[in-house]
Amino acid sequence: MEIKNRQAYFEFFIDDKYTAGIALLGTEVKSLRAGKCSFNDSYCLYQDGELWIKSLHIAEYSHGTDNNHDPVRDRKLLLSKRELKKWQGKMKEKGYTIVPLRIFETENRLFKMEIGLAKGKKLHDKRETIKNRDADRDLKRYIK
Repeated sequence: MEIKNRQAYFEFFIDDKYTAGIALLGTEVKSLRAGKCSFNDSYCLYQDGELWIKSLHIAEYSHGTDNNHDPVRDRKLLLSKRELKKWQGKMKEKGYTIVPLRIFETENRLFKMEIGLAKGKKLHDKRETIKNRDADRDLKRYIK
């Protein structure tokens, strides 16, 4: 099971990637296994020396009762202190942000999130990305 944030690669240059655990509730895990997740406008933020993910929408579990979770609650990312300090130093540089790239399930049935240190693209960079994608598509069509 894997859910990707394709928009992140279009909107940002990804400089560095890291895999982090996520603190989830039971109904969130069941919803993720069903593929009910949206990355729209989600980002990571440091609060009190911890890394949190904001605006990640995990739909309510369809068979959940009154114990169901809030779909857009803030979720804690699980990293070691050394990793947190390393990325916090890079975040102080101008223009960098941490964005979620994908959520996946490990062999032990745990959910992990791949996060990336990203710098925003300008409009002309996005146009170049579209041009390269179209050229690759045409080349693949020609080869087949």
